[in-house]
Amino acid sequence: MTRHPSRGVLVTGSSRGVGAAVAHAFAAMGDRVVVHYLASEEAAARVVANLPGDGHGLAQADLADPADVERLASEAVEVLGRVDVLVNNAAMLAAPWEGGGRRGDHPLESTAYDEWVDIWQRTIAANLLGPANLVWQVARHMIDTPPADGVPAGRIVNVGSRGAHRGEPDIPAYGASKAGLHAFGQSMAVRLAPHGIAVTTIAPGFIETDMAGYALAGDRAAATRAQSPFDRVARPEEVADAIVALADPRAEWASGAVLDFNGASHLR
Repeated sequence: MTRHPSRGVLVTGSSRGVGAAVAHAFAAMGDRVVVHYLASEEAAARVVANLPGDGHGLAQADLADPADVERLASEAVEVLGRVDVLVNNAAMLAAPWEGGGRRGDHPLESTAYDEWVDIWQRTIAANLLGPANLVWQVARHMIDTPPADGVPAGRIVNVGSRGAHRGEPDIPAYGASKAGLHAFGQSMAVRLAPHGIAVTTIAPGFIETDMAGYALAGDRAAATRAQSPFDRVARPEEVADAIVALADPRAEWASGAVLDFNGASHLR
């Protein structure tokens, strides 16, 4: 991929998994990256320490807290000078509870009402409201702060999910939050285009990360791999490369797109 002038990049949820791979991919292009984390400070610090180049930084925030989101954006600007690229990667599945199934399961028939309400509120707050609030903060900054020569006004890439299209009967709050993120990204693509800011979304299927560990272990592993005719799941580095491509300075015309990235495991 052709190198461009160094950009400032904020990647949420980048202490591990896809986010860490995304941070490394941007840094390998010569960009400066702020690695965001919620609780895993040690892991996030290791990611920063292993990034090629310099000018990188570390920032903690609970994206479900609007005040934390505002602080995160401010700290990213302080480290980077200007945020040229925002990758909304962070997401949560609800924590397990007594009697619950795999992490995040909340099937309607067997989930108590108070648990149902709590899971929906926390999932939407983290997976939809958090990214929406961060886009407000960062996009306003992109509009108000001119970019360096040769750098576009802005690129925003939201990490959605295949589940937004095929449905998630066991984790409906997660699927709905990602469907909302897809729609929000398309709304912002139209809103922000006059400012030179392109907004895209990637919708992966299963990825070889801790979040998908429940589906990649034991008896479930073969069935999970078999969802794709390639008989495997995505590698974090593959998803990262796609995100870097969507954020490329030359990728303006992809704005508004939702990229299915699931190894032909779900077609629409």
